[in-house]
Amino acid sequence: GVDLQIPDKRFVVITGPNGGGKTTLARTIMGINEATSGSILWNGEDVTDLSISERAKKGISYGFQQPPRFKGMKVRDLLQIAAGKKLSHAEACSYLTKVGLCARDYIDRDVDTSLSGGEVKRIEIATVLARAETSKVLIFDEPEAGIDLWSFHRLTKTFRELHEESKCTIIIISHQERIISQADEVLLIADGKLTLRGKPEDILPSIDDVEEKPCMVELDK
Repeated sequence: GVDLQIPDKRFVVITGPNGGGKTTLARTIMGINEATSGSILWNGEDVTDLSISERAKKGISYGFQQPPRFKGMKVRDLLQIAAGKKLSHAEACSYLTKVGLCARDYIDRDVDTSLSGGEVKRIEIATVLARAETSKVLIFDEPEAGIDLWSFHRLTKTFRELHEESKCTIIIISHQERIISQADEVLLIADGKLTLRGKPEDILPSIDDVEEKPCMVELDK
């Protein structure tokens, strides 16, 4: 029961209690979950029944809370697939640097069980960044999960730079005040409802004072 429109080139953070529906909403926008009612509009086009691949081709990208691993695939190859083109060594390494990884140590590693959860998480965020040139909406599900404090500081800087430099709409699910405070707008989702919406400085002081509000999601290009 969420009625929501996200304007062009906005940096939006979705926050709220665990189990409130934040990830479900994000996964439904991406097409991972099917909408049981209502509609999802992309620049006025109804994409509710489109597949994940079709939405990705339209420019929607998603970073999972728990990223998958790809045995036998190098980090370099994964970044090039995400970018949709061959990357120079410097270009591929720059994405890893942005997420706090030493490129020299990771560029030729396999994306398998030899990597920790935090390492895989950062590599996946790097692949989403590599898609930024062709994406219109970047969705990150709790990018801070499993990441050390130093890397988290680097990530928040990366999100700020991405917002300033790109033409993408950024949607981040997060509980972290440092990420929330950077947003243009904060949405509080609780009990499957959009209960608060506003600027960080207005939402943060009253984040526990939840009002119920009344499904359609509309994304502008």
